[in-house]
Amino acid sequence: MDYDLAIIGSGPGGYVAAIRAAQLGFKTALIEKYATLGGTCLNVGCIPSKALLDSSEHYSQAQHEFKQHGIEVGELRLNFAQMLKRKQNVVDTTCKGVEFLMKKNKIDVFQGCASLVDAHTIAIQGDAPRQISTKNMILATGSKPSSLPGIQIDKQRIISSTEALNLSEVPKRLLVIGGGIIGLELGSVYARLGAEVTVFEYLDRLIPGMDQDLGKEIQKVLKKHLKIQFKMQHQVTAVENLGGSVKLTAKNKQGETEHWEGDYCLMAVGRKAFTEGLNLSAIDLETDKQGRIPVNADLQTKHAHIYAIGDLIAGPMLAHKAEEDGIYAVEHLAGQQPHLDYRLVPSVLYTWPEAAGVGDTEQALKEQGRAYKSGQFPFRALGRARASGDLDGFVKVLADADSDEILGVHILGARAADLIGEAVVAMEYRASAEDIARISHAHPTFSEAMREACLAATDNRALHV
Repeated sequence: MDYDLAIIGSGPGGYVAAIRAAQLGFKTALIEKYATLGGTCLNVGCIPSKALLDSSEHYSQAQHEFKQHGIEVGELRLNFAQMLKRKQNVVDTTCKGVEFLMKKNKIDVFQGCASLVDAHTIAIQGDAPRQISTKNMILATGSKPSSLPGIQIDKQRIISSTEALNLSEVPKRLLVIGGGIIGLELGSVYARLGAEVTVFEYLDRLIPGMDQDLGKEIQKVLKKHLKIQFKMQHQVTAVENLGGSVKLTAKNKQGETEHWEGDYCLMAVGRKAFTEGLNLSAIDLETDKQGRIPVNADLQTKHAHIYAIGDLIAGPMLAHKAEEDGIYAVEHLAGQQPHLDYRLVPSVLYTWPEAAGVGDTEQALKEQGRAYKSGQFPFRALGRARASGDLDGFVKVLADADSDEILGVHILGARAADLIGEAVVAMEYRASAEDIARISHAHPTFSEAMREACLAATDNRALHV
């Protein structure tokens, strides 16, 4: 065999798996169909979206908040082209960093479309077509944006997140289908830059995978600060490209048909596994109704030497989940005893304020019939939040009613994406709310809200409310 391990797909799952494999002494190949490494996350997902989120937040602060801090600026002007240029520089630097890591770890990288010839042979169609043989394999080809039945993403006026990251102009009116993470993040970017944003959500709540209290609060905050309009319980039935605009048709919760026009329509209803071109039939692999590849608890397909990870399999479609999958697969292949717990993979919404959660939601605990207690602490009661002006949000802690073990933590507020890390560590070690309540947290910091929420969950002992 040419390689001990060949990995198809260079997103966070694939390239991290390649690095770990090289560390463990495997002769490793990484195959990527695009010219740059990093997959959706680095090229058209996590990294560019966060670059635009940060840039647009700076612009919004200069518009609305600097004056409160005693900072007076002259005529404020948006240079959208420069904002996009900076975003691309961030992407390019990050992707080059992955290329460097491949060279550093002596991983052979092949550029081209991979398809399976048999269970140990991969054909690569690129500038120099070839075949390679491998003892083991990891499928890590990720996902692509989904759409609704009868609505085609034309990449002109009806766009996905990929096109939304590269618009040549700030829309005057942006219609967003989907009140999940992608829709709210990109909607908030353009709302800060001056667009009139309307979000259409089929359900009665936003970010449906997260705790309902977070969804309710982020809706209030985004409506208040960014003037985003929300059309809840609306079923979008059609979107038409009118040339210079789009027309959206939807049914409201009373069943009445309504119409809206905008400059662009962003389709943000989720993503689906991407296996096109892999030729899975060559090794008798079938996908489920969602297009995912079935695997066992060790991420092995029906062929024990072939693993599938990340968005190709069940579980949250998150970059850091894919990384954990990749590490697990490689370490299992090496005969180690890796650890993987999807319940403790945090989910984050990078609006401002941010939202983050890990573990059980309150709704899940109710459905399970599990006895629990909760504690909540508002950010506006923190000295650090008052100092920075970030008063929106709270920390919510859910703990077992008898053992006091932390079952879930849900945060809305400044730096929630970073704060959730403490909750993940605590839950990995099965800490109780009392454990966190007894730990000193630096003052003044946002992390004090975590301690206060744990105090609130243990006999309502929060100190600063």
